[in-house]
Amino acid sequence: MIKIAHSVFALPFAFTAAVLAASGLPSGRQIFWITVAMVGARSGAMGLNRIIDAKIDALNPRTCNREIPSGKISSGAALVFTVISFAVMTYAAYELNPLCLALTPAAIAILTVYSYTKRFTWASHIVLGAAIAGAPLGAWMAITGSVDIVIFPLVAAVVFWLAGFDILYALQDIDFDRKHGLHSIPERFGVKTALLFSRLSHAVTFVLFILTGFIFSLNYFYWVGLFIVFIMLVYEHSLVKADDLSRLDIAFFNMNGYISITIFLFTFLAVAL
Repeated sequence: MIKIAHSVFALPFAFTAAVLAASGLPSGRQIFWITVAMVGARSGAMGLNRIIDAKIDALNPRTCNREIPSGKISSGAALVFTVISFAVMTYAAYELNPLCLALTPAAIAILTVYSYTKRFTWASHIVLGAAIAGAPLGAWMAITGSVDIVIFPLVAAVVFWLAGFDILYALQDIDFDRKHGLHSIPERFGVKTALLFSRLSHAVTFVLFILTGFIFSLNYFYWVGLFIVFIMLVYEHSLVKADDLSRLDIAFFNMNGYISITIFLFTFLAVAL
């Protein structure tokens, strides 16, 4: 039910923030508990989303074969898994520092609220972005034990990056959403405007990545990585057209997984070298 590979979206940004906070490589202990916290958060959020959306998923031809609607996993078993995942996240936060532990309920609340937002607002993509942006913010707090304004451009970049490609992902459900009273930017504004929203979101993302580079005085390794990210963003949007959504899966998963990993790798090189 939970695709561990989907951690590739948030985990590299957590490591990026951790490297920036530590001005180098964090300790092995910190890396371990950040990873545990991230996987626990991601697994708990996905489990909860599958439980909350089970009835909707059963009606959607694209999702009706998911584990809960198809009967492969019961809602009760999924709930146990979700509770354990959030417990693991909470324990990892405890191992990191008091601030991380204190803010864990807020993180779980955001991860929970997202699953309901598409029932009443087309801005659900932004809420999901805010939930995923907890990755770099949480990792920064894990290393420093504090919240600092310098990390917020990176946090905001993740919000707009995630929202941008979640808008693309929502294109495939536009007819279903309209029929069942669910909300998204494609449902509200149509395909062409949704593509514009997505492109603008990723333009803002790129500007915020540039700002992050200047704030942390990152060297040419980072800027090389950012140039590669720019190429990937342009390519991602070239894959999806208003009259051709056939390559949506590539634009959604492959490109954005590569983008998050690229940002981490070249930030690490910039800081380490």
